[in-house]
Amino acid sequence: MNVELEATTGFIEPSLREEFPGLRLCWTAIDASPKASPRAVRQRLRGLSNRYHGASVVAMRTQPIPHAYRAFFRQIGLDPDANRIPSEEAALARLLQGGFYSRDLIADAVLIALVETGVPVWALDTQAVDPGGLGIRATVSGERFGSSEHRLPAGRLAVADARRVQALLFGAIAPGHEPAQRCKRVALFSVGVDGVPAIHVEEALWTAMEVLGGAP
Repeated sequence: MNVELEATTGFIEPSLREEFPGLRLCWTAIDASPKASPRAVRQRLRGLSNRYHGASVVAMRTQPIPHAYRAFFRQIGLDPDANRIPSEEAALARLLQGGFYSRDLIADAVLIALVETGVPVWALDTQAVDPGGLGIRATVSGERFGSSEHRLPAGRLAVADARRVQALLFGAIAPGHEPAQRCKRVALFSVGVDGVPAIHVEEALWTAMEVLGGAP
């Protein structure tokens, strides 16, 4: 089954665009549910597990895409050695677990996209997303974080739509906005930073869509 990428560029709050000129978000939507992954996807994960060993994980940070995300983390006040970038977090998990293990089709698709491209992809249940789409902005003091009673402080970088915060940038998805068992359609989004070519951001989305769209 061929999957055509129809990605939309999300909005970036003007002050953030000025401060972080390479920051961008792309998103798209596709029919998908968190069912068990087919054999081909599980085999693909096992194959990707063989890419990693201790020395290769250490060397990752010198590669252009991981280096770009590490630099951005420092720009926003995060120590990438303590708060690992997504690709390094996945690689470390593989070493600790002994491999990449299947969770469900959506989780596997975003993991495969991350490992194959170095660019992170996240998934939201489209029922929680405003049709106007996603972007990146700073939080307003007291904003609610998903279905929880947790209130956000001002100034946190977040992925949001016109109505609410959907996720913290490079952080947690808002509670209740994850693809749950009854989810039938997901919004996939990927975040690029200065030093990560736009084509790689789109490739990450395409890879996740290919895994989801190609599954029986």
